[in-house]
Amino acid sequence: MIKEWNIDSSWSLFLDRDGVINERIWNGYVLNYEQFVFKAHSLVALKFLTHYFSYTIIVTNQQCVSKKLITVKELDEIHDQMLTEITQFGGKINSVFAATEHKGKTPFRRKPNNIMGLEAQEMFPRIDFTKTIMIGDTDSDIEFGKNLGMKTILLKSDEKNTIQADFEISNLIELIDFIN
Repeated sequence: MIKEWNIDSSWSLFLDRDGVINERIWNGYVLNYEQFVFKAHSLVALKFLTHYFSYTIIVTNQQCVSKKLITVKELDEIHDQMLTEITQFGGKINSVFAATEHKGKTPFRRKPNNIMGLEAQEMFPRIDFTKTIMIGDTDSDIEFGKNLGMKTILLKSDEKNTIQADFEISNLIELIDFIN
């Protein structure tokens, strides 16, 4: 099915963070880089995947900031260290967008709302959502992608999902085989 999408270098890739790039802390949050653990094979996958796409964007809900468990500066430091490690491994992320408000509060940038996607498109005007893949592990990730007209891929986890993605994978490395 993915081969039918005819993915080429004009496409963009959007990724959730927790549960896709790094191990998700169930009933908790990554509050420092020592707690940030890359998922198995995610660095290898990002090394290859990010070079298939024009843009690779991370969109992440991080209400731990509004809960005052971490500051925006501390969240940015986590992301800076994550990006450094991805780059050192040969991957490339164009930007990270984080919704830091508490679930249900305004301004409502949190997925599944499409605001972070529109901000990314404003920053990178060549992003065409009809030629974009959103990979996530939750209903809000898949709904976010569908709201913007993206192709959606669910990375299977212990999360219970009710929204049907266009495709499912067990880990990011699987996607490389489907794109080639």
